[in-house]
Amino acid sequence: MATLDSLSLFTGLGLSEQKARETLKNTALSAQLREAATQAQQTLGSTIDKATGTLLYGLASRLRDTRRLSFLVSYIASKKIHTEPQLSAALEYVRSHPLDPIDTVDFEQECGVGVIVTPEQIEEAVEAAINRHRPQLLVERYHFNMGLLMGEARAVLKWADGKMIKNEVDMQVLHLLGPKLEADLEKKPKVAKARLEETDRRTVKDVMENGETADQTLSLMEQLRGEALKFHKPGENYKTPGYVVTPHTMNLLKQHLEITGGQVRTRFPPEPNGILHIGHAKAINFNFGYAKANNGICFLRFDDTNPEKEEAKFFSAICDMVAWLGYTPYKVTYASDYFDQLYAWAVELIRRGLAYVCHQRVEELKGHNTLPSPWRDRPTEESLLLFEAMRKGKFSEGEATLRMKLVMEDGKMDPVAYRVKYIPHHRTGDKWCIYPTYDYTHCLCDSIEHITHSLCTKEFQARRSSYFWLCNALDIYCPVQWEYGRLNLHYAVVSKRKILQLVATGAVRDWDDPRLFTLTALRRRGFPPEAINSFCARVGVTVAQTTMEPHLLEACVRDVLNDTAPRAMAVLESLRVIITNFPAAKSLDIQVPNFPADETKGFHQVPFAPIVFIERTDFKEEPEPGFKRLAWGQPVGLRHTGYVIELQHVVKGPSGSVESLEVTCRRADAGEKPKAFIHWVSQPLMCEVRLYERLFQHKNPEDPTEVPGGFLGDLNLASLHVVEAALVDCSVALAKPFDKFQFERLGYFSVDPDSHQGKLVFNRTVTLKEDPGKV
Repeated sequence: MATLDSLSLFTGLGLSEQKARETLKNTALSAQLREAATQAQQTLGSTIDKATGTLLYGLASRLRDTRRLSFLVSYIASKKIHTEPQLSAALEYVRSHPLDPIDTVDFEQECGVGVIVTPEQIEEAVEAAINRHRPQLLVERYHFNMGLLMGEARAVLKWADGKMIKNEVDMQVLHLLGPKLEADLEKKPKVAKARLEETDRRTVKDVMENGETADQTLSLMEQLRGEALKFHKPGENYKTPGYVVTPHTMNLLKQHLEITGGQVRTRFPPEPNGILHIGHAKAINFNFGYAKANNGICFLRFDDTNPEKEEAKFFSAICDMVAWLGYTPYKVTYASDYFDQLYAWAVELIRRGLAYVCHQRVEELKGHNTLPSPWRDRPTEESLLLFEAMRKGKFSEGEATLRMKLVMEDGKMDPVAYRVKYIPHHRTGDKWCIYPTYDYTHCLCDSIEHITHSLCTKEFQARRSSYFWLCNALDIYCPVQWEYGRLNLHYAVVSKRKILQLVATGAVRDWDDPRLFTLTALRRRGFPPEAINSFCARVGVTVAQTTMEPHLLEACVRDVLNDTAPRAMAVLESLRVIITNFPAAKSLDIQVPNFPADETKGFHQVPFAPIVFIERTDFKEEPEPGFKRLAWGQPVGLRHTGYVIELQHVVKGPSGSVESLEVTCRRADAGEKPKAFIHWVSQPLMCEVRLYERLFQHKNPEDPTEVPGGFLGDLNLASLHVVEAALVDCSVALAKPFDKFQFERLGYFSVDPDSHQGKLVFNRTVTLKEDPGKV
């Protein structure tokens, strides 16, 4: 019955029934919203209108300091706070004054209480914005970014109603430009690509403060600068929702600012036990990009606390991939740099009664509803002696752990801080036989390096309380953990354990097999780093987990390679063609533009001889309707030569298969224009070409409901097709590994590291156009 009452209460605030039911699932949110609505009804003495209900929901979902609830509800119910900008200002004010009594005069001034914005003021602000952009508006007309006008008017009139600004912009633009013409309804033409930071762009919905939306195009750097509006400023950690303020907090933050000078500091903290994948690309872009966008620094810190799984090749590969994506760490550090300090802090935790040595086995600690340890209340001195014994190697693996006394958000009790492992460490050798865990190490390393924004994926949200607890338990600087959504791809497996299975079974060659979505694999396949960064920008800085289609990544690849990969001609399945009336005594040199759309980027030279090779699929003796290439009575042009060839004779082998063609040629301008122009090669180089398709058949190969037999049973047996005797024009003879080309009419290709002198190997990166068969 209580649930029905709450559901009715929440829908009465203006929430949809679905949204109300979702809210009820969140115990803390629903309790706070119920309290806010009850107090508002008591103040109003009547039903709550939808506008007030929306503000109450915003208050309940965003307020972390429940002591301020009644105070803020009173302002909303009395209509003193009646817009979203005012609510945001009010929430920011109480976050900024966590321990202070509220100065109502100062509060109301900061929140625009009593400020009246007249229609005349809105009209003047919009008119001023339009006048500033009038020349561009008259040229671009309705393709102009109207959100810019609204943003400038909003900047002048902070407390204005957003809908009124939008309506005024629409009216004044209509008055200036008149009704939309046909050209205004066409899609805006693409512009030439510039540098990544300027043009890695995606269309996002910029949520205006009044709930209205306007399409805007933002680069990753612009998005990350925008995130700075949401994140705390360095030294203002205490304004963050959920941040725990202690009597030492403000002094520690003051010391922190003296050390950092108010600089933004982030870190990218990979475990060196595998190769980075496409999800890590988002983390790299977010951590390094956020620091770069805000004139800060980013550390590359290896979380090397588990020597059992760490290998030297992974350290170097991670450094290579960070550099490949275009980022330079401020400093490369290791968790092992701080092992001595971490051990000293663990001893201090025990002394403070906040950690203890436990003898429960690993299997007893698994899950979230475990019983309290029987050793939880053992004497401090006893734990100190036992922890020292752990360090000296007097316990076997699994016989003892050091556990912290706290309960995490997900109910997990007393996470492990140290465990025994008799494995030499790649940097510290045999010095240690106890190693710290992630739960213990990460926040402390962040504190040591004075990280301002510890950016991590959503699965670490359940560890936020332990992050704050541990720093505060030791009375050291406490950074802020911010969570964002992971990036995943359909038709992919990125788990290190599962990739090892794929390698072990021979399904792929190694971690860099081009069918995988590790970064080394994508580089080997020919994906440019700019395209991966652009893809991350299009995905955006989302809080929710995002699972994208691979063809969206491939579209970013095409965008980059279209402007950067010079053209060449190659034939995969060749058919020999003899030109019987070749117009010269020897081969001709043909000038081919590197980029046909922009001949200022230069030319390369290819030979044109009496014998050429074309794709076998570009000829048919008995063509079906719509076939436009070479056939009886149907000549075709040879690209870039200025010549048209016409079939005269088909030479067949004993089995009846076509072995070669004899044709005549004429100048293209000496007769009717052919229906098609085909690519060709003459005096070519022989090469190997590897054509890749998806490794898995289903979107979610790890989902047992979609693939009951497991991901190894979902392999696409046709994911690799090798053409061992492909032909390519001699312009690529000096190509080096990772050089990229567009083979005309075939796709984009990259030189594989398997290439050697006299034998080039090419990987097909992507086809020229998205496969229409892909969903």
